[in-house]
Amino acid sequence: MAWGLTWRRCGRAASRCACLCGMPRRTVQLYSLAILLGIELNRPRYVRIIQRVLSLAAALFGLVTIFAGARVLAGSGPGYTVFRPLLIYNTAMGVAYVAAGIIAWRSLDLGKYMAATIFVLNLLVLGAIGYLYTAGGAVAVESLLASAFRTVVWLLLFLGLAWMSHINYRPDFKRGAQPSGPPDSPRL
Repeated sequence: MAWGLTWRRCGRAASRCACLCGMPRRTVQLYSLAILLGIELNRPRYVRIIQRVLSLAAALFGLVTIFAGARVLAGSGPGYTVFRPLLIYNTAMGVAYVAAGIIAWRSLDLGKYMAATIFVLNLLVLGAIGYLYTAGGAVAVESLLASAFRTVVWLLLFLGLAWMSHINYRPDFKRGAQPSGPPDSPRL
């Protein structure tokens, strides 16, 4: 139900909401805005802490990836043959890793989808460079192992965020003293 339409259907005073037990309009607007922005108001504290740890890990992993990729692009040789398209991909994905970390910090669900997308992209690239390596291409074993490591890291980040999202939305999960909706609202 769109929150902007609820006040016009009621015969009550304009400062009260029609469908949420006569709550002040400002309270309804704040809760509705939080829902629209994807802010989870009633999450347990440990879910928020684990979400923050996972998002920081993603952002730090992205910063390290950007630093390592930029250093090799600037001319510092890693000691093995560098497959340049893979290097450019990994450096660009470092920016996506940082963005995913920021998104995961703000929204558990969007962070989960970003982590899943990055995992699938890394898996596809791992398959492609694995094929090039077996076909005798110019891909070093180190590059193959690094891509496998990136893929596993993003799989773990995705699984962690998905698990936190699942715990957050289980109907039988006890949320403690925190409200699951606006005060005095009917529970659906």
